[in-house]
Amino acid sequence: MSKLEIVQIPTRSDNYVYIFREPDQGQVGVVDPSDAAPVIEALEKQGWALTHIFNTHHHGDHTGGNLELQEKYGCTIVGPGPDHDRIPGIGVDVADGDTYNFGGAVATVFDTPGHTHGHNAYWFEESDALFCGDTLFALGCGRVFEGTAEQMWGSLDKLRALPDSTLVYCAHEYTQSNAKFAVTIETGNQALIDRAAEIDALRAENKRTVPSRLGVEKATNPFLRADLASVAAAVGMSGSGPVDVFAEVRARKDNF
Repeated sequence: MSKLEIVQIPTRSDNYVYIFREPDQGQVGVVDPSDAAPVIEALEKQGWALTHIFNTHHHGDHTGGNLELQEKYGCTIVGPGPDHDRIPGIGVDVADGDTYNFGGAVATVFDTPGHTHGHNAYWFEESDALFCGDTLFALGCGRVFEGTAEQMWGSLDKLRALPDSTLVYCAHEYTQSNAKFAVTIETGNQALIDRAAEIDALRAENKRTVPSRLGVEKATNPFLRADLASVAAAVGMSGSGPVDVFAEVRARKDNF
């Protein structure tokens, strides 16, 4: 398997789009193109021709560029089967446990519902790269719009099982606001306190905080830690199960 060359593209106010190329066959993908123009500009700068779009879910800030890019490049659009009717131009439905051959690279597909009914994450093991859309953020997770807390916790637990070295290529620059909330939950987590300070310093210089390492997320992201007794106690729910603790943490973030 070949490693991807990945380029991060900031779009809109806080979106991240990712283009990547695998060297064996020269195939080029983009994850969640919010708009076509910045993707085209980045592709032309790299001298790449787009062959694939990978969508994580149907929201317009993740699929807005699909049809224009498909018209220009004739690319294949891959996305979650349960949301087939809401993904513009989709040609290939993928589901949990599928593998998708992308030239010399292979994407393992995870079904990660919760934020939306149909949501996928794509893990390229050889590249230590996880493209997780709006399921997992640096120090956060997506709002539960269409699914349930049980589904979202299950999705996060699935991603949490990946290696600590995995780079989390999430879809938004929400990290600083997520950190401000996280420290209200785990007030004694020194790793989190230190990370929040590092994030403030990065953002003060307008530097990106994404991608992050999954091992760091496991140590500091309260949404991945809802099965810990310390987190349950922090929200006054000692003895409660992780789904209930997660739901409480998510509700607090929704109203933060």
